[in-house]
Amino acid sequence: KPYVDLPRMSDLVEEMVRNALNAVVRRDVELAQKVLATDDQVDHYRDQIFRELLTYMMGDSSVVFPAFELIMAAKNLERIGDHATNIAEDVIYIVQGQDVRHPTVDRR
Repeated sequence: KPYVDLPRMSDLVEEMVRNALNAVVRRDVELAQKVLATDDQVDHYRDQIFRELLTYMMGDSSVVFPAFELIMAAKNLERIGDHATNIAEDVIYIVQGQDVRHPTVDRR
């Protein structure tokens, strides 16, 4: 089966890194917010890849090692996306003085 989710995830993460670095250079809050919005898509790809590969591994033990390698690749791509998100959050803080790392929790 052709595997398309990992390359799509990789493209998204590459875009996130590029946008995060451009946001730093340009002090562009809008671009930084775009990076934050993309993080959920990357997390979704990671979860989807994990579920699909886990299903293959349970069905055929001969694919455990290659599937595990793909899971680790997805995990590492997701971490790169998280680093890009951290950079974008820092840009927003530097430019606007707003800490967007931990949204306010309604404590009613």
